[in-house]
Amino acid sequence: MARRAIVPPGTPVYGPYSPAVQAGPFLFVSGQLPALLSGELHPGSIEDQARLCLENIAGIVGAAGGTMGDLVKVTIYLADMNDFAAVNSVYATFFDRDPPARACVEVSRLPKGARVEIEAFAYLSS
Repeated sequence: MARRAIVPPGTPVYGPYSPAVQAGPFLFVSGQLPALLSGELHPGSIEDQARLCLENIAGIVGAAGGTMGDLVKVTIYLADMNDFAAVNSVYATFFDRDPPARACVEVSRLPKGARVEIEAFAYLSS
């Protein structure tokens, strides 16, 4: 099975990992922080941060030739579960039907002091 790293131009990378790896029809998207092109975290609301995480995922999936509709599993990591409803409302806007399977967990800390991080898995059938 062929394997290739997906690194769209301008995607912030903070360590020795790829933003995504495609192995055959499967795309594994690393956890995305609410990072701006500068690499700095978005200073706005949790809704703005969640939207940016999902937009970053959409850009990575797009670079691999897919769409958000190709996602089959998403994991959301929150620094505070009290943000769940706000993040969920933003998340819902990215999926008009048949959303992917999902887990959402609270963690004690996220990289760079982020409030949210989102990772995803996609199946690219073409």
